[in-house]
Amino acid sequence: MKRSLLVLLFAVSPLLMQAAEAAEATEATEATDNQLIEQAVRDYIESQHKPDAERMARSLDPKLAKRTYWQAADGTQFIMNTDRDTMIKVAQTYNKDGTRFPAQPRVDIKILDVDQRVATVKLTADDWIDYMHLYKNQGSEWKIINVLWQYHDTSRQVSKK
Repeated sequence: MKRSLLVLLFAVSPLLMQAAEAAEATEATEATDNQLIEQAVRDYIESQHKPDAERMARSLDPKLAKRTYWQAADGTQFIMNTDRDTMIKVAQTYNKDGTRFPAQPRVDIKILDVDQRVATVKLTADDWIDYMHLYKNQGSEWKIINVLWQYHDTSRQVSKK
């Protein structure tokens, strides 16, 4: 009986080792993906804090769709769309004079879900929140493809003209 258990133990131990190694590799990949996802989101927000169009461009998919629910000056409401080119211009110009953000801007990144090549993230910044969808491309880069955002104070989401 003891001999049978020893034989079984020796037979199974390589399989257990392989399973443990595979689990460690998966955990390492997940940790790396989380770091890369967070970096893409940081590139997006921090390129607005300190104007950096290249950093913004690096984080965004060419087909970015950024949307919010907005109110026109006449009271009608609509979905306002912003594309990648506009966000790159925002990164170049929005905070050029350095007055749009506090000295220590709020950046709270919560990775809500990751499933292999797609992720959902919530970014809470000083004045707004962004819900983001990212994907991992063939080069293992994480890119932001969708953003749904609003101000914390939604009364600000009104056109002035």
